[in-house]
Amino acid sequence: MKYNKRIRNVREDRDLTQQIIADLLHIGQRTYADYESGKTRLPIDSLLFLAKYYDLSVDYLSGASDIPNPYPLE
Repeated sequence: MKYNKRIRNVREDRDLTQQIIADLLHIGQRTYADYESGKTRLPIDSLLFLAKYYDLSVDYLSGASDIPNPYPLE
């Protein structure tokens, strides 16, 4: 699964809006919508933030793995 679909699915599974996540990332809702649609690439620092926020590994959130491991503590 591509990361843009994964970040959308994870957000929707937690009943969060694009605006809530955009606010956490200090970006506009339209920018975040572009990340989810694949129009714009998600910056690595945003990917790391989302992985920690959702407590999911970067591998899972990026689509490199289909196993939803937790974010590593160290």
